[in-house]
Amino acid sequence: MTDLINYYAVMPNRLATEPSPYLLQHADNPVDWYPWGTEALDKARREDKPILLSIGYSACHWCHVMAHDCFEDAEVAAVMNRLFVNIKVDREERPDLDQIYQAAHQLLTQRGGGWPLTVFLTPDQTPFFAGTYFPKTPRYQLPGFIDLMESIARAWHERRGEVLAQNEAVRDALARQQPAAGRLPELSEALFAEAVRDLAQAFDPVWGGFSRAPKFPRPGELFFLLRQAQHGNTQARDMALFSLRKMASGGVVDQLGGGFCRYSVDEQWAIPHFEKMLYDNGPLLHLYADAWALTGEALFKATAEGVVGWLLRDMRAPEGGFYSALDADSEGHEGKFYVWTPDRVRALLTAEEYAVAAPVYGFDLPPNFENAHWNPILARPLMEVAAWLGLSEAEAATWLHSARGKLFAAREARVHPGRDDKQLTSWNALMIAGLAHAGRVMNRPDWIAEAHAALDFLRQNLWRDGRLFASFKQGAARLNAYLDDHAFLLDALLESMQAGYREADMAWARELADALLMHFEDAVAGGFFFTSHDHEALITRPKPGYDNATPSGNGVAAFALQRLGHLLGEARYLDASARCLRLFHAQLAQQPIAYPTLLAVLDEVLAPPRVTLLRGPALALKEWSAALIPQLGARDLLLALPNGLTLPAALAKPEADRPTAWVCSGTACQPPATDLGAVLA
Repeated sequence: MTDLINYYAVMPNRLATEPSPYLLQHADNPVDWYPWGTEALDKARREDKPILLSIGYSACHWCHVMAHDCFEDAEVAAVMNRLFVNIKVDREERPDLDQIYQAAHQLLTQRGGGWPLTVFLTPDQTPFFAGTYFPKTPRYQLPGFIDLMESIARAWHERRGEVLAQNEAVRDALARQQPAAGRLPELSEALFAEAVRDLAQAFDPVWGGFSRAPKFPRPGELFFLLRQAQHGNTQARDMALFSLRKMASGGVVDQLGGGFCRYSVDEQWAIPHFEKMLYDNGPLLHLYADAWALTGEALFKATAEGVVGWLLRDMRAPEGGFYSALDADSEGHEGKFYVWTPDRVRALLTAEEYAVAAPVYGFDLPPNFENAHWNPILARPLMEVAAWLGLSEAEAATWLHSARGKLFAAREARVHPGRDDKQLTSWNALMIAGLAHAGRVMNRPDWIAEAHAALDFLRQNLWRDGRLFASFKQGAARLNAYLDDHAFLLDALLESMQAGYREADMAWARELADALLMHFEDAVAGGFFFTSHDHEALITRPKPGYDNATPSGNGVAAFALQRLGHLLGEARYLDASARCLRLFHAQLAQQPIAYPTLLAVLDEVLAPPRVTLLRGPALALKEWSAALIPQLGARDLLLALPNGLTLPAALAKPEADRPTAWVCSGTACQPPATDLGAVLA
């Protein structure tokens, strides 16, 4: 046994040839890991062994902790290798598996899941025991992993009848979670008021947000509130803007380098779980651009600019597109890259810089991280600090800018957190949509150019013969794309075309919409499966409708298809969107705020988007667009179509030597207008 342990301790396992950064983190474990695939699944059936399935991601702090406690430990590995077929999964590459087994965890434990996700499966892939993090020896009121594994193996061999009976119940329960088609009742705006009431009851009036600690940004709910604000709901406006201000002032934002961390561990947004995910920052960029457009507040503008600064500095890949995530840890400690001591800050700054930076960033307050370090927050308004120091606000801003630059430069010299450098289609699409939207709203053509470049990367590298791929790494696209990849990318193309119309983007949008209908839609019951019709068969095939950390694939698909259908007059897209809304309407009515993206679909069913098409010379159209964009509401679509483009029939308005606008709402269109004032009116 000692020789076997030593062998596994020095030999890389099967994960060494995988492209996933998360799987490669485990390639030198003494565990006999397999990636998910036929080799491991066939071995489990052939040897009648349970499967130990471990799902995580590269930036996950507790995944690293369990790896150190258990998977790097030769004694633990020996038990794993003796009793189970061990499979390691990157949840970012295989969200299909993660969705299924997170749902199973909730069924088996009656608790929410998370990562690392630890699930024991029978050889037919059915889960019979689930948990998250486990230590090697008992602590944190958790069983030791070795004892747990021995107990589970005994249950499989000695109480198999009970396990198989439970398996049947689990499969039935997973099947019952799927939405059932019903008759679409009369639609009304009542669900919007109910959702606002639900959020108002959960709203934190002191720190913003809609929960106690831990606090997640929850962009879907904030999108819903800002949409309602544009329809005149002041309560929705106040809750959204207050929450966005508090988030932007906290440590969940990197106050020196820009960008949002995944969530805050406290109710004040001060101390984050330090990993930075691409999928959070795209929607948050969109939100802060909208908040700035609504208010003109400098904080919102600076926060949006910080997100883009971080993105282009740390996350842009040389070949195009954006990387996935930054780790929470560096040098084995969570947050070490980001936190400070006042003595270190004072040593870097002049007395004048420190006098401003310390009260602004909270360095003069008690430590806020592990009772020893300071994570910068916006503790006091600059105007207040300036008045206290007898400075003008401009003088204080100059000192703060200088201090921030020095602190950032010193931080850049530290050991950086690890970066997950795979490029995921769905997460890139969320960021492209955010970049294009913010670029349009904030008049940043450079951001729009970045969005277009990222789209071109995806089209050239992850779209092949009418099929989309989910992940790109080491120069190669891989993995059959999921619903989210298609839906988010279609939505990103619609945002991109509003920021700057390109013929290739419209052609690709139509191909993607057709692929959604062909490969994902349930044309009978309605809605879209998360996996394509030709995907590997798993124990269940979900149709996710509720929003999570990312928006619902069904919600985004229905929203984007509905908008594209209105633009092109394409009934197939409108009908598929309507079928999706009908499928989820009963669930939407029961708990509307769990489905904010589908609420946006309902909003545009009740009042179809107003489509404004501009045609004429390119330079003049830029002037018209700049005047019109600040007047647009949540239900507006604006396309500027310069002369010389080849356009689909529904968009093919005649070329003109002066700008002309065509404005339609649903099936009602106004006469063409050549006077900007009339269009604005």
